[in-house]
Amino acid sequence: MLFPTLTFGLFFLAVYALAWSLRGSNEWRKLILLVASWVFYGAWDWRFVALLIASGFLNWGAARLITGAGDDERRRKLFLVLGIAVNLAILGWFKYYGFFMEQVAALLTGLGWERDLAIMQVVLPVGISFFTFQGMSYVIDIYRRKTEPATLLDMTLLMSFFPHLVAGPIVRASHLIPQFQRVPAITRGMAAMGVLLIVWGLFKKAVIASELATSFVDPVFFDPTAHSTVDLLFGVYGYAVQIYCDFSAYSDMAIGLAALLGYRFPHNFNQPYRARSLQDFWRRWHISLSSWLRDYLYVSLGGSRHGLARLCLALMTTMLLGGLWHGASWNFVIWGALHGGVLAAERLWREFKPASWPTLPAWAAIGLTFHIVLIGWIFFRAANFADATNYLAGIFAFTGGVSMLTPLAFVLILLGMSLHALPPHAIQHVAMRVRTMSAVWVGLATGLLILVIDAMRPEGVAPFIYYQF
Repeated sequence: MLFPTLTFGLFFLAVYALAWSLRGSNEWRKLILLVASWVFYGAWDWRFVALLIASGFLNWGAARLITGAGDDERRRKLFLVLGIAVNLAILGWFKYYGFFMEQVAALLTGLGWERDLAIMQVVLPVGISFFTFQGMSYVIDIYRRKTEPATLLDMTLLMSFFPHLVAGPIVRASHLIPQFQRVPAITRGMAAMGVLLIVWGLFKKAVIASELATSFVDPVFFDPTAHSTVDLLFGVYGYAVQIYCDFSAYSDMAIGLAALLGYRFPHNFNQPYRARSLQDFWRRWHISLSSWLRDYLYVSLGGSRHGLARLCLALMTTMLLGGLWHGASWNFVIWGALHGGVLAAERLWREFKPASWPTLPAWAAIGLTFHIVLIGWIFFRAANFADATNYLAGIFAFTGGVSMLTPLAFVLILLGMSLHALPPHAIQHVAMRVRTMSAVWVGLATGLLILVIDAMRPEGVAPFIYYQF
């Protein structure tokens, strides 16, 4: 069930009406939201609802065992390791089994020991990386005593809550469970912000991202060798806009939907293409994942506590694993290695940069960072390593030919990039004005905007890019 569809719109209206009709009984309200979330997930494939429920039970049980161990640190650590191991085993089976077996088969063939290995086609459950990381963060926070144990209902709702279930944001237990434990309330400001974020996300996804993908980006990346340098250059600019508008749209809509149900999600994007360094980029892009990797992986690997060499190793390891989190492919490993290497280089530069050397002006730092990110997006988007290298080779071959870049695609690329030049809190300022308007006028304006967006968007509704992760 995709957000920008009539089916989801009717589903949400029913859930919204039922949830607010039960505001006098918070437990029944949460039960309704939990069942609705399973229906939402089951619309993709009912078989994997059982996996989602089992994952919630697993993490709730692991947390209970850790809490029950009291001050016995050895038992606490044992239950932590077991909880994380089972989570990773589930993720590894569904997401990495095929990739691992393909690499083993290739290695054996290279050594002259070719074997017919049993490689099964494992269906990847939508959003498994997100809800698995959600569960692991809860178990780790319980171990670190950073959050209180949750009830089974609250824990399963945390992992299943449909607005952020399949593509984030990764909302931590310490942020969302306290909200589940009290009767929610919605203010005019929350309602105004929620409606604005849903409409804004719908526009970014249905008009900018979908149009760029279907009319320009997908054809260029499908066969890089068949396109000119101009098309390849604008293709990667177009993909940068597409993936930002696609993913930030999902986050905006998830935050807006949660707000209309009375819950607050953290902000997940902050104009990432105006970052002045790659470190700054990761403070702005997919903030819930980057902070997760920082707090649960980078810090656990030593972070900055054990010297510069250990810090650089922790950065590289974190980003390599972050790349693998996105997908079982060498392209994602290379993407992670690029980001990890540049992050380490930035840290080394800050440490050893001669004091007499000038600092890059803001515009140059932004431009350099953005184009490093663009190189990474080529590996992120390309179907395989050969396509990625052909794409890069085509850019630097300076080949001519008829360009397929349309005026509409060019305008959408400019529009997508211009979003990063808006005031950082533009949506919040608009919401402040909307909340003073009559609810009737807000409803009519919202309906009209949705009709306009529907008329502007291309045929069909493609899944959000991050559904595959």
